[in-house]
Amino acid sequence: MVSLSKIKSVDFYRKIPRDLTEASLLGAWLSVVAAVSMILLFGMELKNYLTVSTSTSIVVDNSSDGDFLRIDFNISFPALSCEFASVDVSDVLGTNRLNITKTLRKFTIDPDLRRTGAEYNSELVPQVIQHGEEVDDDAVPALPGAVSLNSDSFDRIAHEYPILVVNFFAPWCYWSTRLKPSWEKTAKIIRERYNPETDGRIILGKVDCTEDFELCKRHHIQGYPSIRIFRKGSDLREDHGQHEHESYYGDRDTKALVKAMEELVSPLPLGNQKLALAPLTGGCRIEGYVRVKKIPGNLIISARSGAHSFDSSHMNMSHVISHLSFGKTISPQVLSDVKRLIPYIGRSHDKLNGRSFINHRDLDANVTIEHYLQVVKTEVVTRIYSRESSLLEDYEYTAHSSLSQSVDVPVAKFHFELSPMQVTLQTA
Repeated sequence: MVSLSKIKSVDFYRKIPRDLTEASLLGAWLSVVAAVSMILLFGMELKNYLTVSTSTSIVVDNSSDGDFLRIDFNISFPALSCEFASVDVSDVLGTNRLNITKTLRKFTIDPDLRRTGAEYNSELVPQVIQHGEEVDDDAVPALPGAVSLNSDSFDRIAHEYPILVVNFFAPWCYWSTRLKPSWEKTAKIIRERYNPETDGRIILGKVDCTEDFELCKRHHIQGYPSIRIFRKGSDLREDHGQHEHESYYGDRDTKALVKAMEELVSPLPLGNQKLALAPLTGGCRIEGYVRVKKIPGNLIISARSGAHSFDSSHMNMSHVISHLSFGKTISPQVLSDVKRLIPYIGRSHDKLNGRSFINHRDLDANVTIEHYLQVVKTEVVTRIYSRESSLLEDYEYTAHSSLSQSVDVPVAKFHFELSPMQVTLQTA
């Protein structure tokens, strides 16, 4: 047999016995330096491996939402009634969409922006209102009936009769002129059927808002003519101090008006009637979203009606923006996670949130409040093992606002310009 010693004799890498080596101070220092250097190099490489690197590039917008962009908003108008509040969209290609309602909700509010009722139902207001045949003005005085009211007599009459129906009008208004003969005829017929002296259940009145503007302002009259129904004992709300009344939105010919007045005094409960009535207060909160093309355009909120006139000198489009953003809704958790990687992302995502724009000018100044918005899209893309996936699509914007005089009915206008380029941030 071959012994182990003979096998070891063919070793090409023989080692020196430990007792023949000698440790030195210089060698110890070199060993410490080498160990520290290796630890530092390892730590630097580990930090570099764990650090997110970001590269920025500008490319043509290739967002997943296609040619359209969503605008979400929640805006309160303390002096604009939901009865007339209209949301319109237009763009430079000539597209105009008026009075959008499907994706929006409206709530009546008081001057302190608190809700005063249920969601406002825009379907209560008919698109087309029938009027009676026009009557020559000389024949109108021969039709007595409607009681002329002012600030001194209004409260007394409202507390004297169970039902007071008032036509708030302006002599210069075309629609007020169309209503005048039918209103006087209706008032005469109702007076004959329900004599104020013997019956006294209902009476019709009228208020000239050019002569008693304060009375009309007190009852939140913004469009002419406005027909309001006051019930005895319910004309003042204790919770907000608002005058409680109902609006009539039905046809304005004599036959329809007489029928409506008859139903008001009939013994049937209101739930079985087909009158177009709804509570009304002074302000309106509009929330929801609209979709617009990715080209320069306008989001306009204004007072609009096909059967009313407006005194632009008394329109106040002051508003408070609770929320305004572009693009898909981003959850707070996702935005927070991305901010850990890129701290400056999302700073201008909702730049106008919480801002108030109040018109402090005189009433005779027709003031439009305009916002100019420049919108840019930012996309955050992560790269893992040569594979890319989108973390976030964020539309940020700059905003410049101004109050300017207008010859037309004042509006709140949001003019937006969308950049055709997008900023892409790649993280790895």
